[in-house]
Amino acid sequence: MRVLGIETSCDDTGVALLEADGEFGFASPKRAAKAGADFNFKIRGNALSSQTALGLQYGGVFPAMAKREHAKNLVPMLESAMGQAGVLAEKYGNISLHLPLLKKTLEREPELLAQLVPFLERHERPAIDALAVTVGPGLEPCLWVGVNFARAISAAWDVPIVAVNHMEGHIVMSMMNMKESQERSNILQNVRTFGTLAEFEYPILALLISGGNTQLVLSKEPLQYEVVGKTRDDAVGEAFDKVARMLELPYPGGPEISRLALEARSSKLEADFKLPRPMLNEDHFDFSFSGLKTAVLRLVENKTVSDDTKKQIAREFEDAVADVLVGKTLRAVEEYGANAVILGGGVSANKHMRSELDRRLKAEGCELLVCPPEFSTDNGLMIALAGYFHALKKEFAAPETLSANGSLRLE
Repeated sequence: MRVLGIETSCDDTGVALLEADGEFGFASPKRAAKAGADFNFKIRGNALSSQTALGLQYGGVFPAMAKREHAKNLVPMLESAMGQAGVLAEKYGNISLHLPLLKKTLEREPELLAQLVPFLERHERPAIDALAVTVGPGLEPCLWVGVNFARAISAAWDVPIVAVNHMEGHIVMSMMNMKESQERSNILQNVRTFGTLAEFEYPILALLISGGNTQLVLSKEPLQYEVVGKTRDDAVGEAFDKVARMLELPYPGGPEISRLALEARSSKLEADFKLPRPMLNEDHFDFSFSGLKTAVLRLVENKTVSDDTKKQIAREFEDAVADVLVGKTLRAVEEYGANAVILGGGVSANKHMRSELDRRLKAEGCELLVCPPEFSTDNGLMIALAGYFHALKKEFAAPETLSANGSLRLE
């Protein structure tokens, strides 16, 4: 099956074409799951446009601006991904019958419509079996651009749509065992263009950490989720960005905090203060980072913030976040008897977080599943992967009722 994935939940425009075969494997008829070698895939095309440069210029993500950028970038990303896959034929595509519906669907996206119509007229329908599009959670204006784009393509090419939860995309992406290609390819600099499903046994836990979400999710079988812990205020990525702003570091703040923290560890520069570890020992699996952020603010207000002080704060802040995330995850592993932990979301690229979680889980005999850093941020491939498994089950959405939901729950 070939699935086209479309991702516009925040400030990255992702389009990917996935070719996949097989499904989740099981070790026994009781579905006492061991997922594994029954599934394999190939990345036929992968295109991503990041708005980091805009974020650097304006100090963050502005939904209205991000929405306009998605409308500008979707057709070029589609053309790039399909071109990499070699499935675009320069033949006339007759879309006259679909033009009224296209205009109605994209009436709020005139720039997108102006690019899409010539693209569809220039190319006949490619050999794809399904569209997968992020419908939430995320920034709702951004989500709507991707949703309406998918609806328009579905109408023109008569391809069914799968509505994908963005967080499920991160979970499924981290389940993959990526392999290096032996072929010459222009996709992802010739590496990791193939993959299979990693072998692991259910139940599993997913720790999802990003700019907008912090969740602990329990799965007892494939594509079934129960959120057992979540942030009660700031998401962890949001906390990183806000602390970076207090220290007058450039956007995006997470990598800058990590860079300074690494410099502090390398030079054995330790803080002469201790930040709190919020909710670490409370009898639940929820998180809170607003108090930690406030503690940093009080430090900044009461200290002369030299370069060394910034490094000390960055190290202690990153250590505090890691202690809370890792500590709560390990307690949840014991509580639910998890055999593996999935680490997903943009903050999963944090090397210290990966290292600490891996080290502590190994000591408990539990496996860590985490995707390569280049796939940890939002991308079309993770949406195509999640969409594939739902397409196998014929879980398609009616285009006329498809909608965006910025606060969509995973359960």
